[in-house]
Amino acid sequence: MIPMLLAQANPSSMHTLFWLGIITLAVIALLGGIFVTKYFNLWIQAFMSEANVSIVDLVGMSFRKVNPNIIVRSKIMAYQAGLREKDGLTTRALESHYLAGGNVPNVVRALIAANRADIPLSYKQATAIDLAGRNVLEAVQTSVNPKVIQCPDPSQGRSTVDGVARNGIQLKVKAKVTVRTNLDRLVGGATDETIIARVGEGIVNAIGSADTHLQVLEKPDSISKRVLEKGLDAGTAYEILSIDIADIDVGDNIGANLQALQAEADTRVARAKAEERRAFAVAQEQEMQAAVQENRAKVVAAEAEVPLAIAEAFRQGHLGVGDYYNLKNVQADTDMRTAIAGTGDGPGGAAMARQAAPASQ
Repeated sequence: MIPMLLAQANPSSMHTLFWLGIITLAVIALLGGIFVTKYFNLWIQAFMSEANVSIVDLVGMSFRKVNPNIIVRSKIMAYQAGLREKDGLTTRALESHYLAGGNVPNVVRALIAANRADIPLSYKQATAIDLAGRNVLEAVQTSVNPKVIQCPDPSQGRSTVDGVARNGIQLKVKAKVTVRTNLDRLVGGATDETIIARVGEGIVNAIGSADTHLQVLEKPDSISKRVLEKGLDAGTAYEILSIDIADIDVGDNIGANLQALQAEADTRVARAKAEERRAFAVAQEQEMQAAVQENRAKVVAAEAEVPLAIAEAFRQGHLGVGDYYNLKNVQADTDMRTAIAGTGDGPGGAAMARQAAPASQ
């Protein structure tokens, strides 16, 4: 039938159909080449490693914006290490973690390292740690090979933890904290900063509870024992294995310095109170002097009325001339006795006589 149709067709139609067939074959060959280039090599690798990744999965990864190279090579790496899909390492699970922004190769390496070290770590737990922003591979490595944390952290600007014993002597301590990762508490657990802060606080408390600094210098391990007894790793991502005192230096005599400062402060307070009392005494003295001057003014005013009273007595005849001269003689004798006694002129006699003379005239 087809040959008959071809025989009846025009030569121009035959020519068009020929070129259409050539173009179709070229497109199919091109798509096949792209497919072979992009997917066939990965599929062969997965097939030879028994990683169970199909062509359909590879094509689907491209549509889901997943890098098939990462997924296939991670799965091959896991299968070569003895991990299987029953351990959670399915193609869908790896794709899901990739789309969630996780580091698939790092998770697979962590699972392999945990499996080799007989550390219980599930795929779900590993992906949770990875998505929480922690380096799950480093966490597993720290679980196998504990790390040492310097206390205090030199990068924070402090080189020693300073504590003061009961006798007032300051001690400067450097410590090394050996920890390993606790994978069960890694998600949501505190990290290095909390460990450093808690150990530093424990060291200060241990030094402060010692009667003398010599006790601490004789037995530095007493600090480690007291600190370890407090369970400082609770709620952290680590398990503290040991706390080693690397160095202890004797600092200042803080107690003596504080006592000196307190004595200086007390001296200043005493001086201030003494100055206050002196100022009060000076003010009181000024008030007394003012009162004396006021009383003297009253005496002078009273003495000024004596001549007037004498003159009035003369006018009314109550006082005679003889009486007046007898009064003058008494005043003169009193002034003389005062002068002989060395007390100066009497305030009454001479002044009164001088004021009475003009009034009598």
